[in-house]
Parts: sequence; structure tokens; C-alpha cells
Amino acid sequence: MDTDSELRIDAPHRELLDQVLDKWSLGVLNELCERPCRFNQLRRAMPAVTQKSLTATLRRLERNGVIEREVLSTRPVAIVYRITPLGKTLRQPIDVLLAWASEHMPAIEHARDAFDIRQDAGL
Repeated sequence: MDTDSELRIDAPHRELLDQVLDKWSLGVLNELCERPCRFNQLRRAMPAVTQKSLTATLRRLERNGVIEREVLSTRPVAIVYRITPLGKTLRQPIDVLLAWASEHMPAIEHARDAFDIRQDAGL
């Protein structure tokens, strides 16, 4: 990103934000900020996510250094996911975005309704 006053979002930034701020990633990060979890604990916490989507999400977050995966030498082998120190730094900016969304949701819903009415009217 440019350090001048101009805000530019280049492809690497956009890719990272897409990967970290998608709906499943936010759910995973929310759970892992509270405690380390096994795969099935994450699935139970987010019942709408498929196994395939959760696996892909965990891999993306791990690749970006936001979470880590630990293989426990138990029988059967268990895998625990936890947030990394880098991942913990995401909490504050995500909280700011969520607060913004909560504060402005009535205006956003109003804009959406007005847009839908114009679309339905063919305007």
C-alpha cells in the first residue's frame, strides 16, 4: 500500500483481505480468538460451513500466518488450530469494521431498500 495520503489497494492486499475477511474466516478467527479448537469444534461452532470450505479456510489462514496447526501425537492423531500472534493483531481492525457496520446498518438497509425499489420499477 502507498504511504502517501492516497489509499491504494494493490492485488496482494486485495487477495489477503479477501482471504481473511470472508464469512468463514471471520467465524474461524472469532472462535480461535477465544481458545484453540479442533476441526470438529470449529464445525460445530459454524454449522453452515461444509467440511471442504472449512478445510480450505483453515489452509488459507495458516498459509497467511494467521493461525497455526498443531498435530498432537495421540491415538487417534488429533489436530488443534490456534491463532498466532500475527492473527491476534487482526482483532482490533475487525472489531472497528464490525462496529462501523453495526452503526451504519440502518442507513445501509435503507439504501438497499431504495435501490431495490428503483430496480423493481425499472429506473
